[in-house]
Amino acid sequence: MPPNQNPEQAARDRIDQLLTASGWLVQDKKQIDFNAGPGIAVREYPTDTGPADYVLFVDKTACGVIEAKKADTGQIITTVEDQTARYANAKLKWIKDNQPLPFLYESTGAITRFTDVRDPKPRSREVFSFHRPETMQAWLEAGTSLRQRLAAMPLLNPQHLPAAALGLRECQEKAVTNLEISFKASRPRALVQMATGSGKTFTAITEAYRLLKFAKARRILFLVDTRNLGEQAEQEFMAFTPSDDNRHFTELYTVQRLTSSYVATDSQVCICTIQRLYSILKDEPLDPALEDISPAEQMTRPKKPLPVVYNGKVPLEFFDFIIIDECHRSIYNVWQQVLDYFDAFLIGLTATPDNRTYGFFKNNVVSDYSHEKAVADGVNVGNEVYTIETEVTARGSRVVAKQAIEKREKLTRQRRWELADEDVAYSAKQLDDAIVVPDQIRTIIKTFRDKLPEIFPGRAEVPKTLVFAKTDSHADDIIQIIREEFGEGNDFCKKITYKAEEDPKSVLAAFRNAFNPRIAVTVDMIATGTDVKPLECLLFMRDVKSRNYFEQMKGRGTRTLGHDDLRKVTPSAVSAKTHYVIVDAIGVTKSLKTASAPLITKPTVPLRDLAMGVMLGAHDTDTVSSLAGRLARLNKQLEPADHTRIAAQSGGVALTTMVSQLFNAIDADAIEAKAREITSQPKDQPVTAADEEKAQAILVKAAANVFTGPLIELIDTIRREKEQTINHEQLDKVVRAEWDKDAKTNAEALARDFSAWLLANKDQLAALTIFYDQPARRREVTFAMLTEVLTKLRADAPRFAPFRVWQAYRQLENYAGKSPLNELTALVALIRRACGIDASLTAFDDTVRKNFQNWIMARHAGAGQKFNEAQMAWLQMIRDHISTSFHIEKDDLEMAPFDSAGGLGKMFQLFGDRTDVLIAELNEVLAA
Repeated sequence: MPPNQNPEQAARDRIDQLLTASGWLVQDKKQIDFNAGPGIAVREYPTDTGPADYVLFVDKTACGVIEAKKADTGQIITTVEDQTARYANAKLKWIKDNQPLPFLYESTGAITRFTDVRDPKPRSREVFSFHRPETMQAWLEAGTSLRQRLAAMPLLNPQHLPAAALGLRECQEKAVTNLEISFKASRPRALVQMATGSGKTFTAITEAYRLLKFAKARRILFLVDTRNLGEQAEQEFMAFTPSDDNRHFTELYTVQRLTSSYVATDSQVCICTIQRLYSILKDEPLDPALEDISPAEQMTRPKKPLPVVYNGKVPLEFFDFIIIDECHRSIYNVWQQVLDYFDAFLIGLTATPDNRTYGFFKNNVVSDYSHEKAVADGVNVGNEVYTIETEVTARGSRVVAKQAIEKREKLTRQRRWELADEDVAYSAKQLDDAIVVPDQIRTIIKTFRDKLPEIFPGRAEVPKTLVFAKTDSHADDIIQIIREEFGEGNDFCKKITYKAEEDPKSVLAAFRNAFNPRIAVTVDMIATGTDVKPLECLLFMRDVKSRNYFEQMKGRGTRTLGHDDLRKVTPSAVSAKTHYVIVDAIGVTKSLKTASAPLITKPTVPLRDLAMGVMLGAHDTDTVSSLAGRLARLNKQLEPADHTRIAAQSGGVALTTMVSQLFNAIDADAIEAKAREITSQPKDQPVTAADEEKAQAILVKAAANVFTGPLIELIDTIRREKEQTINHEQLDKVVRAEWDKDAKTNAEALARDFSAWLLANKDQLAALTIFYDQPARRREVTFAMLTEVLTKLRADAPRFAPFRVWQAYRQLENYAGKSPLNELTALVALIRRACGIDASLTAFDDTVRKNFQNWIMARHAGAGQKFNEAQMAWLQMIRDHISTSFHIEKDDLEMAPFDSAGGLGKMFQLFGDRTDVLIAELNEVLAA
């Protein structure tokens, strides 16, 4: 505070600065000049209740008032609202018949609150600064406030139609409905929690469409934290067609994905990463590499966030609504201030919220749609766990002295051999990093290959499988061994990571849509946006400690897929996707998981993350000294060619210079000298800690200017050109390979619940009535009756998909027979098993074939009349028809395949007057 200034005067100076930055011309009451600009803020404007601190004029029309208070009033600022309202309703001097002013502010210069009295229930809210004059002009011309228009929005489903009639799922309809209830109550933040695969983005776009159409929202921001998610969101906006219009969203409204600092003023939906938005607000360039990784995965970031300041190009009212995708990752630390900057409704989207997420959104959860609910509704598929455990995985490895061992550089894969000087033991955690045991990887892959018929019975090809690897080097080892053990070529197994030689997007597209690759190996592409609907198996060869991260990884397998679409990439699939299997080869399903709190610093933060953090703005001593120390250590290991590569990428700056500049940036004397320079403080006067903090930030920023994404990648690449030991002599053994105990428990529950559903519906469905209460009438069960059961099952309890229940019984009874021909034959077999007709699980066509064989043998026994070859061929066709259709009528004989063999007439020709008797007998005997 300047000398001779009291707190009130200091507050007004800060308010003047905020107003000026927001486009207002601040004038004294004796020097009013309305021609000076469109927005005028007049100090001490006279009213009939005394002078108002500030009255705001837009185009010579009074529209707002500001009540200024000293800084220490911030804690009781809401008590000033009545005073502000009094001035807003007062008669203004020199103005005839003035109406009450609609826009009210209370401000200390540090805290500002705003009320729009036109709102249905006017409520003040804290804002970053003052709204711009042109914004107020637009608000006045609109005639109503945004909250008025929200309150008047039509209901989503006033006629209470099924959600499908609106082109939505029930969970999506509920989310949109509850979200609009929240808007009408003027709740500033709302959380939409919906399971992976249930359509969060589609729900958000549906709401965005309604807000633009009915609430006349000016602009909506769809905020993501990686470029990949932004591209996916853009595609979904382009593909979206509302239920009440046959035009695409992008034909109705302008959608812009921000790839630079330019934001088109006519954009109605902006898609942007939070990293880029932060750089736009700071008016600083952004290295595009920073958009490839989520900030939540960036291990180093500023301990004290670099503050966002007002930006007139993107003012606080620029967006009316901000939709935050994967909000559990992008609402904390440095990024929260980006959200706090805007005067907008915040809508969070996530499948995996934690306590901080609930807290940020003030526990206003408008949708609570868990994975379990999604599975029960058939929106997602559930999973089963199959465990592969080996000795080396559990215990680690050991190299014996004098043993010839292979050394391999991680990056170049160059090899050499040497004799071990001493015995060295490696823990299980060091596997695939310091020590590689090829036979451990091979044992897991061979066991996985050999157990596939047990895990996925009846499949002619390997189900689409995603393998989670620890590192790129580990992934490369896995890929080579998979190709060898499966006896397949390069197309069979591919790597999908951000660093893959091939374009990750093209490989990912082939994994989704083509027959090959059957198996993909990934290290880092596990976040939302990498979904592959045909994926049926996740093979974990890396552990995960973060609970949310693990849920995201599992989420890659939860997507549903219809039978026809699944068969396009997996031709031998006999049904729609009913579940996915987690093959746990590392103990990931049993390891302790922690909450996914964003990391600030860690003792073992990778060099790449330290460098990225400093480039991003981290300037604390711990981070900078750690980076400088790591680079200094690396510098001693470099070859001349490495120095040349670094200098070429850094514009001629040597690594030693970078280290020196970093150390100098945190040197106490250098910091003090810089602090005195920027504050003009004489040497005999002490500098404050705050000034030294600013000075260190300036020094570190200057030292960090050399760092770019490509340079950091190069330095990290050189660092990783180290050797790892390859232990060829240690052979691994499988300890166990079996369904997890929880999988068996789940199977028991599923079988029990399925039987309960059948019993509960046996009096409503004719087929079930016959099976349970009148088994002698089984010959009367028709295809239509069983279709009725399947239709109701799908509607009431989609989690009881026949193939999924079949898999449960298969596990419980160790069934090793053939799989059902289709869903209906699976359903019949399950009904027979549940009601006790069959003592164990039996494929229905096997039952029919066995009964047919017994019937024929009984017919041919003794001296009775035998069927000839032509008759046997016809009877076998009837048998095969009943195997898939359960019942045969004479009318069926005029359809395929009977029609091509002569139809009903041919049967009469072959069997004469015994035709009707034979049909009735076969219906009874074969379905027995």
